[in-house]
Amino acid sequence: MDIMQEIRQRARNNLKTIVLPEGEEERTLCAADIIVDQKIANLILLGDPETMERKASNWGLNISQVKLMNPNKSKFINSFTQEFYRLRSHKGITMEQAEETIKKPLHFGAMLVRWGIGDGSVAGAVNTTGDVMRAAIQIIGLKEGISIVSSSFMMVMPTGKVYMYSDGAVVPEPDAEQLASIAVSAAETHRVLTGEEPLVAMLSFSTKGSAEHHTIDKVCQALEMAKKMRPDLKIDGELQVDAAIVPSIAERKAPDSPIKGKANVFIFPDLNAGNIAYKITQRLADARAIGPIVQGLAKPAFDLSRGCTYEDIVDVVAVNSVMAGAN
Repeated sequence: MDIMQEIRQRARNNLKTIVLPEGEEERTLCAADIIVDQKIANLILLGDPETMERKASNWGLNISQVKLMNPNKSKFINSFTQEFYRLRSHKGITMEQAEETIKKPLHFGAMLVRWGIGDGSVAGAVNTTGDVMRAAIQIIGLKEGISIVSSSFMMVMPTGKVYMYSDGAVVPEPDAEQLASIAVSAAETHRVLTGEEPLVAMLSFSTKGSAEHHTIDKVCQALEMAKKMRPDLKIDGELQVDAAIVPSIAERKAPDSPIKGKANVFIFPDLNAGNIAYKITQRLADARAIGPIVQGLAKPAFDLSRGCTYEDIVDVVAVNSVMAGAN
């Protein structure tokens, strides 16, 4: 059984309710049919129910077991509007603006998750990453002790070995504190999804002082901050990739490293490095890239690529459900 089969089975064993704000979109409806048929999650689809039912019927899809909800006609509108106004009034928002905003599916979906009506949400097949993340951050908020929302890609190698790459999608130039939060978040993501102990490598072009540069200083500072945040975590840096994953090289370059050349969580110094690395691994090593898995929120709200397939949505909902079960 590969990792995604395991994750789908774990989702079935601890069924959660996931909100899909882009309910009228074809790939979302196709994914919904599969998700409920395979009992991966309970679903709430947002949109006009008549439109969703008509499209599903035209495409031969069965969404009879899916809860359909129209944000514009929901019984929750007044309560959600007041809650959103309370959350954002310090930014000068009016009650009228709060109501207008909360009727948008992304914001309405995030509020469903905040209130516990949904356990998590998945969007981005139509909406931009910025819009998806903005609604989630404003309404769901950050996890306690975490300073920034970031992401991981779960990289499944042809051998079945799983690595976590972070951050490959969200934070362009993290400072030391943000990089420490990314490391802690990615370690937890790896632990929850794989069941393995995270062995975290703070990556650089230097290993243990072999070079000098201000970007290396940032990685070293982040390492110390991460250790203070999670003293129990096996984490080391700064490390070049070979010293992080080849035990014989680690023995020479970093003999005292607690991860001993067996890293399974890679923390990249910036978004350039993280994004390039995951795409190179995906294309040249024929690895499967699952993500971006958004981390750092109080409850899981995941972003999709607008080029995603319906199979991608099924996988991301399964991951979202397992992460929700760990909250």
